[in-house]
Amino acid sequence: MPFLTFTSLVFFGSFLAGLLGALTGLGGGVVLIPLLTLAFHVDIRYAIGASLISVIATSSGAAAAYVRDGYSNVRIGMFLEVATTVGAVFGAFLATRVPTRVLAVIFGVVLIYSAWVSRNQKTHRQKKVDNPWSDKLGMSADYPDGKGGKTSYRVDRIRAGFATMLGAGTLSGLLGIGSGAVKVLAMDKIMGIPFKVSTTTSNFMIGVTAAASAGIYLSRGYVDPGLAFPVMLGVLAGSLVGAKILVHSRVSLLRTIFAFVIAALGIEMIVNGWMGKV
Repeated sequence: MPFLTFTSLVFFGSFLAGLLGALTGLGGGVVLIPLLTLAFHVDIRYAIGASLISVIATSSGAAAAYVRDGYSNVRIGMFLEVATTVGAVFGAFLATRVPTRVLAVIFGVVLIYSAWVSRNQKTHRQKKVDNPWSDKLGMSADYPDGKGGKTSYRVDRIRAGFATMLGAGTLSGLLGIGSGAVKVLAMDKIMGIPFKVSTTTSNFMIGVTAAASAGIYLSRGYVDPGLAFPVMLGVLAGSLVGAKILVHSRVSLLRTIFAFVIAALGIEMIVNGWMGKV
């Protein structure tokens, strides 16, 4: 395939991945890595390296808009980043010692589980239970309801959420996905944070998590500038467009997109990993 054609197709695919990543808080990696490995036959470790660079771009692009508009909870994000950063460094260390086909199967299992949990979640309901950790750390807040008003929410089970983020960070370093899927589900399901706040706060967090593990991939030669550059530009453009669309999107629609896309990709990654095609 001619280099210009390859670069153009990678850019277009990365744009769509960034758009989806901004809308769901995934960071785009769940689309990028299957796209690069299955469609363009890129080695999965180089795909992970490019994905981590793009995750940083997604966070930089979409997160700024979400913070400005009052959706992201910066206090929650900074607190949970302590756990995800430690996990990311550990995951990146493991990734260089795990066979590529095993990485593909793990990737697929994580995606399918995330899709199943997402589709079976109940709509967020306001809790009336006092949480001393939430009050002491000042994590409860509000976000725009899209009608000119504010919707308040309280954060629950902070310690359980923090522990889950250790695993999310490990998956980020191991698979290069920014662990947005796990972060969104942990904040939404475990901590009781509304879905739009979870996705926007996840976008705020994933850049720091990815940066922690990207350095290890770079030092080991798994970041190819010719691949990472169009991926980064495409994801950044898509994330900026997605940030504008999210404000007017229905949560139920976002959950449906989230679930079906990553379930399909998860099945494909497991099949190809099991057959040794990645």
